[in-house]
Amino acid sequence: MSIRLKVVASLVTLTLASAAFAQSSAVKPERIRGEIVSFSGGNLQVHRRSGDTVTIAVKDSTGINAVKAIQLADIKPGSYVGAAATPGPDGKLTAKEVLVFPEAARGMGEGHYAWDLGSNSSMTNANVDTVVQGTSGRDLKLSYKGGSNTVNVPTNVPVVTLVPSSRDDLTAGKKVFIVATPAKDGAYDGNQVVVEKDGVAPPM
Repeated sequence: MSIRLKVVASLVTLTLASAAFAQSSAVKPERIRGEIVSFSGGNLQVHRRSGDTVTIAVKDSTGINAVKAIQLADIKPGSYVGAAATPGPDGKLTAKEVLVFPEAARGMGEGHYAWDLGSNSSMTNANVDTVVQGTSGRDLKLSYKGGSNTVNVPTNVPVVTLVPSSRDDLTAGKKVFIVATPAKDGAYDGNQVVVEKDGVAPPM
C-alpha cells in the first residue's frame, strides 16, 4: 500500500470511528487524549488528561499517523477540513484547531456534530467555500450535506494535516490522540493513533 493510501485508510478509520462515537448503539469508540507512558508488546500505556492511565492494544489493523503543522494560508477555497470550534460571546464559532484533509479523503465524516474538545465544542467536517481575511485571523465559510456555517480561525490556532507514522514513534512522553473501543477489564482496542512528531502534538 502506498504512503498516500495508508494515510487515507487511517483517515477513514479516524472519521468513521468518530461518527460511530456519536451514532452507534453498540459499543462506542472513545477518544483518548494524553501522554504515552510506555509501549511494549503491542500494548500502549497512556496517561489520560483526566488523570487515569489506560492500556490500549495496538494491532496490525490500528492506523498510526502523526500530525504536520501547516499554515493558515494553506487553507484555500475548495479545501476539505475538519474544524473543532466553540461558540464565542456573539455565538460565532471560533476554531480551536483545524485539520486539512488530503484530497483523496474528501467527504470523510462530513457534517456538523458535537465534539469533546471543551465545553460546547463541535466538529465541522466540510468543504471550504470562501476564505475571508479578518483582523483576528480568517473566516472560513463551510458547507456540508444539510447545512453550512462560518468558523473564525485565529492566527494562533493549530492548523495541521496527517502524515504516515509507525510504532517507532510511540515513545514515552509523546502526546497522543486515540480512537479506541473499550475491551475487557478496562483496556481498549486501538482503532487509530495520532502521535506527536517533531514537536507537533495532535490538537484534535
